[in-house]
Amino acid sequence: MRDSSSCCFSLFRRFVFVPISIFLFLTASSFRPCRSLSAEMLQMREDMIGVAQQFVGIRYRYAGVNPSTGFDCSGFTSYILKKFDAQVSSSSSLQSRQGIKVPLSDVLPGDLVFFGRRGRGIQHVAMVVENSADGIICVHATCSRGVVVENVSTSAYWRPRILFARDVLGQREFTSN
Repeated sequence: MRDSSSCCFSLFRRFVFVPISIFLFLTASSFRPCRSLSAEMLQMREDMIGVAQQFVGIRYRYAGVNPSTGFDCSGFTSYILKKFDAQVSSSSSLQSRQGIKVPLSDVLPGDLVFFGRRGRGIQHVAMVVENSADGIICVHATCSRGVVVENVSTSAYWRPRILFARDVLGQREFTSN
């Protein structure tokens, strides 16, 4: 025979805890960025992503900083950002300290996502294209495929290496070069 306390807990778990857990899971998985930016800043970020995607297929080159010879990851992000008057380092390690840290759930187009193995420092950087219920889509220069667009949230390779994200653009106004 079960005592009344275990029966009550079982009922609580079934009718209160489980539905609340499901609700929290569903709302958390559909939660998308809530950072507030001006319409002009959002448009500039979309324009920046449009420019970045024009370089898909450009080959990888270690320390590469331009499309004619190829890009490495941080050379690519700095090249795109500089086209919009955002001055950042061409080093992923230094880029990882520029701007402000933002939660991965709040990343917006143009934000930077940093990758590596804990304790080994920054090993890669990518630029956010989109943040949706399907995950974080990034454009980045990879060693094996050059500049690509992919969902890093679902990638078996990239997902475990995601460390954090930074907004290097802020609220400043930029012009395309």
